Amino acid sequence: MADKEQVPPVDGVDGAKLSKGALKKAEKAAKKAEIIAEKKAQVGDTAPADSADGEDVSQGHYGEQPLIQSKEKVDRNLIKVKELSKENGKLVDQLVWIRGRLFTSRAKGKQCFFVIRQQQYTVQALLAVSGSVSKQMVKFAAAVSKESIVDVQGYVRAVEAKIEGCSQQDVELHVEQLFVVSASEPRLPLLLEDASRADSGVNQDTRLDNRILDLRTTTNQAIFRLEAGVCKLFRDSLDKQGFVEIHTPKIISAASEGGANVFTVSYFKNSAYLAQSPQFYKQMAIASDFNKVYTIGSVFRAEDSNTHRHLTEFIGLDLEMAFNYHYHEVTDQIGQLFVEIFKVPDT
Repeated sequence: MADKEQVPPVDGVDGAKLSKGALKKAEKAAKKAEIIAEKKAQVGDTAPADSADGEDVSQGHYGEQPLIQSKEKVDRNLIKVKELSKENGKLVDQLVWIRGRLFTSRAKGKQCFFVIRQQQYTVQALLAVSGSVSKQMVKFAAAVSKESIVDVQGYVRAVEAKIEGCSQQDVELHVEQLFVVSASEPRLPLLLEDASRADSGVNQDTRLDNRILDLRTTTNQAIFRLEAGVCKLFRDSLDKQGFVEIHTPKIISAASEGGANVFTVSYFKNSAYLAQSPQFYKQMAIASDFNKVYTIGSVFRAEDSNTHRHLTEFIGLDLEMAFNYHYHEVTDQIGQLFVEIFKVPDT
């Protein structure tokens, strides 16, 4: 039989011969060091990708903004997106700050286009590599997740061709600084781009489960503003005619209308009912010499319905007035009210 190959003895730190166990440990340590060196070499191969971008001339002009803790007051005038237009000539070619949500973004080469949304208003922003904007900044902007709240500083520039996808179609923002104020989750359960389309296919359950996102769509923003506008015009018109706004109880001790079903609620040790109408209280006000009153408030009707839309709860706009000689005094007042609400403004 051939003799076994003899492993040459290895000297320890003090010149002593290492045991077989210590020798195995030394071999393992050497292999581990070799693997680590290989990994470092691999990282070194990819590192030039960042260094190839060159010096970051935009350092300090972009990034994640620290959590706002009201420790200091920032002297910064945030311009509303709806004010950005050619008509507002004083802002064109001016450096401004805006805050909004990142609606959409697309990066191509050394440029990144993104849309900033502020409620129902949107404006296009452009970030391009230049003497003051680095490649690193463009990459950062392209990676910001949708629906994140961002602070953007840039120059308002007029454009020749209309930007069809934005509410502000005659201007765009050339970005100089970009900070993420509050980052959203990378993956959202509901995409606003989909929810904003009439044929999106997003079902009602998904919308209601993610109501906060769904209410950000332009359609829902418009619905709530129309409601607010109608209530304002209702108030303004009646106030000019000498009406007094009153507020009536919504938890009552007995049904206010015999012909409608009521919701029963527990009121301490007794039962109470949600108001079906403010009619009783309006009549009390007229008998108390208020002469003309109106109220805006919730109305509850316990009426089961076979449809997916019903009137178990709605906001009622009610008025009551005393007439002198003929009920036409009331109908004329109501007719004038509707004209005031629905007429087209002169502007």
